[in-house]
Amino acid sequence: MSGTAFPGPEQSPGFVLWRATLVWQRSVTAALEPFGLTHVQFVLLACAWWLGRDAAPRQSDVAAQAGTDPVMTSEVLRRLEAKGLVRRAHDPDDRRARRIEVTSEGVRLADLAVAAVEGVDREVLGDVGAPLLARLAAVAGL
Repeated sequence: MSGTAFPGPEQSPGFVLWRATLVWQRSVTAALEPFGLTHVQFVLLACAWWLGRDAAPRQSDVAAQAGTDPVMTSEVLRRLEAKGLVRRAHDPDDRRARRIEVTSEGVRLADLAVAAVEGVDREVLGDVGAPLLARLAAVAGL
């Protein structure tokens, strides 16, 4: 077959990654359902939680960590605020910026949701090993 180096899709790393990603995403969505979180809500809550261990991060820092669009990040964080999981406050150093503080309920939920998603990672991905994890991190720009 011209135009491809692979005899079939099962040997194409990109196609296999695509299919594995679909399985992983479906499993994460199912794991997050009991917590009332969408996948993107979970990612932004978890990033705010991780980044906020020392000080409340700026909303732009949460977006950068998650790799999400700043406008979409703002909208989702507003939804998380409405659920009582985060507080958004003006940054005292820059009134245009927002600081994100994860509430005690948000911390509790993030802790449970992270454990559930890490369980999905183990179940779906197994032990990917350091070389593959390093390669995926490099591709992701981490």
